[in-house]
Amino acid sequence: MRRIAPTGSRNPWLSCLRPNPYARLRLLCLPYAGGGTQLFRGWETMLPPEIEVVAVRLPGRESRLREVPLLELDSLVDAFAAGTTETFDRPYAILGHSMGAVLGFELVRRLRQSGRRQPVHMIASGHRGPDLPYPMPSIRDLPRDEFVEQLRRYNGTPMAALESPELMDLMLPTLRADFSVCETYRYVEGPPLDCPISTYGGLEDPDVRRPDLEAWAKHTTAAHVVRMFPGDHFFIQSCREQVLEMVARELRPHLVGAS
Repeated sequence: MRRIAPTGSRNPWLSCLRPNPYARLRLLCLPYAGGGTQLFRGWETMLPPEIEVVAVRLPGRESRLREVPLLELDSLVDAFAAGTTETFDRPYAILGHSMGAVLGFELVRRLRQSGRRQPVHMIASGHRGPDLPYPMPSIRDLPRDEFVEQLRRYNGTPMAALESPELMDLMLPTLRADFSVCETYRYVEGPPLDCPISTYGGLEDPDVRRPDLEAWAKHTTAAHVVRMFPGDHFFIQSCREQVLEMVARELRPHLVGAS
C-alpha cells in the first residue's frame, strides 16, 4: 500500500488528530460560520480506517485566534489554496457544513482553474445551492446586543459563550467576519464540477429546505443525491452518528483503487 505523507502537523490551516500515512483517502472538513476543528473531533474513530480526517482551521479561531479573520470568500479561498498545497497530492473528498459547503465548492473551482487535483466526492451540508440568493437579512454590522440575540436564534453558538461577555468579546470579530463571508458571497457562472455531490439537510431546518438542497444538482456533471436527517440546521452535531454512517457509505466506493 502506498504511503501518504502526514497532513497538517505544522500547517496552521489543518488539524489531523490521527494522521494515517497509509490512508487511501483524505476527508477535508470545513466548518460553519464561527466554527472550528472541534466540530469534527472524534470523526476519525467513526469512519473507515482507510480515511484520514483533516479538519480545516480558519484564521481568527483556536490556535489562530490572534490572526485577523478574512471578510470575503474569495480571499479566504485564495489564502487556503495557497497555504495547503500538500493536502491535494492524494485522493481526497470535501465535506463542508453551512459556510463550509460554499467555501468547499469555491475551493474546488479554484483548484480546477489552476489545474490541480479534483476531489473524488463533495458533501455539501446545510447550505442551499450556491447560485441561490442569501435568504436572510444581513446581521454582520448589527450592534453587539442585537448581533448576539441573532446568534441565539440561529442556535449554533454554545450557550456558555453566549452567556459569557468575556468569551463573546473574543469570538465576535470572527463571527462577524464569517457572517460577512456568507452575506457578501455572490456566485459567478462557471462549468459544473466533475465529481459527485451529495447534499445533506436537517428536516427541521427553517432556512435550508429540500428544494434548496436539490438546487446543487446543476453544479455537477456526475451524480447528485439529497440526504435528510432529523434535526435543525445543526443536525450535523445532534445527529452525528447517522451523518457519519452516511459519510462512510458515500465514500466507501472511492476507497477501492484510490492511490
